[in-house]
Amino acid sequence: MRPVDELINTAEDAWPELLAELTAGAVDVRVLPTEHGRETLGLMQVTTRSRLGAMALHAGGVVLDHGWLRLYGGGDPAEGLPSLAEANGFDGGPRDAPASFAVGHDVLGGCYEVNGPVPPEDRPGEPGEVCYFAPESLEWQPLGMPYGTWLSWLASGRLDGFYADVRWPGWQAEARALRLDQGLSVYPFLFTAEARQDLAATSRRPISISELMSVHGSMARSIADMPNGSRFVMRVHQT
Repeated sequence: MRPVDELINTAEDAWPELLAELTAGAVDVRVLPTEHGRETLGLMQVTTRSRLGAMALHAGGVVLDHGWLRLYGGGDPAEGLPSLAEANGFDGGPRDAPASFAVGHDVLGGCYEVNGPVPPEDRPGEPGEVCYFAPESLEWQPLGMPYGTWLSWLASGRLDGFYADVRWPGWQAEARALRLDQGLSVYPFLFTAEARQDLAATSRRPISISELMSVHGSMARSIADMPNGSRFVMRVHQT
């Protein structure tokens, strides 16, 4: 375990450039403060020359698009957002390189993870690639870019296109009203034909984000065990 001071690269810190991109105005952004940046950086064992390390040290997290998307950083307990270390169960003890690690989630319980050197067997994409678990397909989807590039893509204002099929009139107000440890449970479920026919007519209620992700995981495992499997509509990433 390297000391935290060795992980802080003041000469080539990635944060100023990243912050400039995030706050350029292409998308609504709120950068959360943190009191746990040094602790998180030490647990993550990455340097601030990387964007991952910069997020861990300098931001409690980043909230985009009126609260729709929440990115992990050093953590902000007051806002209900875990740190990168907490989200990945890093406690400072010895560990092997993770198969993947979580970097954010959205209001629907969709989860973003970066593939490790040896990704999980059921995970698409290459090592170091960001993948997204989509609630409307209950499947992992590779996004074709590493973490740093993904942050630039998010800041470029393309979230409207990415989420076009799962948003409804007035979603902004519903997302803003939630704590960052809450998501929206949608019924009928997003992967059903009924939901896709009229998203505005679905029933939506606040729920713990951890509970929402757990429900999605259980449903995905159940569907995978069906004799014929099941495939739903997947969002196409457009550069």
